[in-house]
Amino acid sequence: MNRLMLFLCIVWGFNFVIMKLGNDVFPPVLFAAFRFLLGAIVLFGLTYIKKIPLPGKRELKWYILCGFLQTTYFNIAIQISLNYISAGLTSVLTYSMPLFLSLMAHYFIPGEKLTVSKIIGISIGIVGLFLAMDIQFGGNIWAPILALSSAVTWALSSLIFKKKLQGCDTVQFTTWQMGAGAIGLFMYSISFEHGQSHWSLMAVVYLLYSGILASALAFVIWSHILSKMEASKASISLLIVPVVGTLSGILFLNEDLNAITLIGIILVLLGVWLVNYTGSARISLQSHPFLKVKK
Repeated sequence: MNRLMLFLCIVWGFNFVIMKLGNDVFPPVLFAAFRFLLGAIVLFGLTYIKKIPLPGKRELKWYILCGFLQTTYFNIAIQISLNYISAGLTSVLTYSMPLFLSLMAHYFIPGEKLTVSKIIGISIGIVGLFLAMDIQFGGNIWAPILALSSAVTWALSSLIFKKKLQGCDTVQFTTWQMGAGAIGLFMYSISFEHGQSHWSLMAVVYLLYSGILASALAFVIWSHILSKMEASKASISLLIVPVVGTLSGILFLNEDLNAITLIGIILVLLGVWLVNYTGSARISLQSHPFLKVKK
């Protein structure tokens, strides 16, 4: 499971570079719409090959709601925020999602209570993100709030999956929520965007990476991980994503790495370790046959 999470973080982290390059050749929301449409097409093909049945009415309504929250609103909020605040600040606010999901899980999911180590780990990780992204606050207050709302809707969608859709087929869920979300993105782009698309070989490469790897495959993996792990542990590990994005920007976009950013990356990794290792260690000790309390 840890290897899957690391792979997911690398794919999503590098996708920051791909999105930045893709936004140079497509209107931003239209690029997101093409990305998720391609991902949905691939997944619909997979459901046909695997003969995965159509969702029932009970599941379908939750799939559509999650598609609006996790795909449509989430991506629109990010793209609008990027026009007014830095990519670093947008990333930090978006990836504050683990804090919201952990709080929601504490109150709504039995057995996923916050512990002192989780709170400390999440706090250290988020502080590390602010440092890693070298945040510069601007004068717009509504743009950061909009970016923060993307984290809330992502957390809410993950909570719905954990609470209402446990046991559902993760490929089926990802396919239908992604398809519904892509329709919403196209509707927004047609209504409000006026830029032109510049098709080329590299534009197709950007779409293939974002659509197949970073959307179809990555969201199936995320849903699978979320169904197998505690919400707080799964989500805190996603703090690695913008760290990978920062390092990818340095390697492929010639962005700078300073001491503050490096300290931030170390803090993020420390926070992830605290949340995951301490919980695993506690479980291991409790399950050890020689350490069980005899009654």
